[in-house]
Amino acid sequence: MGFHFGNSPWGAARAMKKLEESSEILKALAHPARLQMLAGLLENECNVAEIQEALDLPQSTISQHLRVLKDRGIIKARQEGTRRCYRVVDNRVRRIIRVLGGR
Repeated sequence: MGFHFGNSPWGAARAMKKLEESSEILKALAHPARLQMLAGLLENECNVAEIQEALDLPQSTISQHLRVLKDRGIIKARQEGTRRCYRVVDNRVRRIIRVLGGR
């Protein structure tokens, strides 16, 4: 049997790229605070201050976690006056968080 990457000589390269992307997503999810942040963001968009209040973590820590999630394309921010509101935009991550949360 073995792995099958299609008939194209680039099939293996495409498959590897997709696996590397998935690995980066999973690495970004591999922190309890980020999982908690994502679960909260699935329920409601919010800003750093709201996340900080909910998780009781320093603002700098929240910002670092948000940067990791944003850099991986998991969340996006939109400007609302002087606040930046974050939301989950990656549907794969939405499904993962729901499965982990038993929903």
